[in-house]
Amino acid sequence: MDIAQVITIADGLVYSHTGKHLDDLQESIVRGVYQGKKYQAIANDFGCSEGHVRDIASELWKLLSDLLGEDISKFNFRSAMERQHLSVVSSNIFGDFVQNGHVKVCADTSKPPEVETIPRQQQTSEEKNTDTQRQDLDDAPDITPLHGRTEELNNLKTSIIKKSFRLIGILGINGIGKSTLARHLLEEIRDNFDYVVWRSLGCKPHLLEIQTDLIQLFSNQTEADLSTNSNPRLSQLMKYLRQNRCLIILDDVHSIFRSGQLVGSYQSGYEDYGELFRRVGESQHKSCLLLLSWEKPREIVELEGENRAVGTLQLSGLGEAAREILRNQGLLEEEHWSNLIEYYGGNPLYLKITATMIKDLFGSISELFKYDYLVLNEDLKYKLNWIFNRLSHLEKQVISVIAADIEAVSLSKLIEKTQLIHTDLFSAIQSLKRRFLIEQHQNDKNQILFTIQPLMKQYVNLQMKSTNNLSSGEFRE
Repeated sequence: MDIAQVITIADGLVYSHTGKHLDDLQESIVRGVYQGKKYQAIANDFGCSEGHVRDIASELWKLLSDLLGEDISKFNFRSAMERQHLSVVSSNIFGDFVQNGHVKVCADTSKPPEVETIPRQQQTSEEKNTDTQRQDLDDAPDITPLHGRTEELNNLKTSIIKKSFRLIGILGINGIGKSTLARHLLEEIRDNFDYVVWRSLGCKPHLLEIQTDLIQLFSNQTEADLSTNSNPRLSQLMKYLRQNRCLIILDDVHSIFRSGQLVGSYQSGYEDYGELFRRVGESQHKSCLLLLSWEKPREIVELEGENRAVGTLQLSGLGEAAREILRNQGLLEEEHWSNLIEYYGGNPLYLKITATMIKDLFGSISELFKYDYLVLNEDLKYKLNWIFNRLSHLEKQVISVIAADIEAVSLSKLIEKTQLIHTDLFSAIQSLKRRFLIEQHQNDKNQILFTIQPLMKQYVNLQMKSTNNLSSGEFRE
């Protein structure tokens, strides 16, 4: 069955009910979903937002469901269209004129041919439980090579499969490899779950939308009585997390937190996500929710360490495992690789950006080192701006003092340099640690010292030089 036949069938069904043919976006959705494309890819091809595509697709699935007498969604659209195609062939429905149970069809191209429907009750249980109906990976990234991370991957598998952890945060700064690790984890453990879902919060969907999608998937599209309030709907969702073993991955969780505030403060209208995280962590069920974030949610802080099935994995740099990245990027002079990895914190994304810069401008690592081993090009600044523009005023004051000192900074020195009241200083330090921007060490005198990685130090100091108010630690936004 080719795509032209799929469009003909879908167009005929829509025309029979509305008197209108599929518009350009509806046709793009039909074509894309049948070909296995994600909504985001369809949106990119059409030049609109992913949210708009989701809205139009939802209306189209509802219309087709009413016409065909079965629940149609992106999960079973392909199989439904193939069943209709078989029905068309067997009934020789492309004759001059046929009166069918639901609509009229004819060979006139102004009125696309009628499609015989298959009553829902005739679907086999096998059709209702196909793999595509038991997973939703529209927002999942493509699988890319995983460098190192063997220990982290094994720890996650043990926590989820053997220890039945219910809530896990995979945390770290941008580019450190959270999504890559989670994508490989998914491939290794997906067979242990009844349902597997990957959702990105990058476009800031409200919790009601996420809950509706999940409930419809877990109920095989049969749940109709959905509350318009997030709390009752959360109870409905928890029912399915107890009945089935579900793996839910929420990516870009930091997107629903406020910028300019201390870590973990929800944007207005998104506070109910905190209740979701808390209920999943506290309640008895057999599912697992993975949160991928630049920041550590407060609910995880409160729940982990209380003998609950809640935990976090903080990703640090790759270390020597990052040498494979430099090799794949075609960089020579292996004797300089360790220094380059150290300077850029072993961050896979930052190393790839730097390798491209070296090839474009310098030709070799040694030539780069003649100028400045921590050259910050616009690509790197852009990535770092994402992080630092989220900081509160207090955090910017504190991190500017840490970056300005050559050595690690003690708590007493931070108190002296920032002149902040103690409670504000302590809150800022704790928030920066939960953003993974400062590191804590202990010297021989059991004194706590704070520092930041070389790349971060370079960036912060450059920002300090570009502002007219150095003493306040303000940054250029």
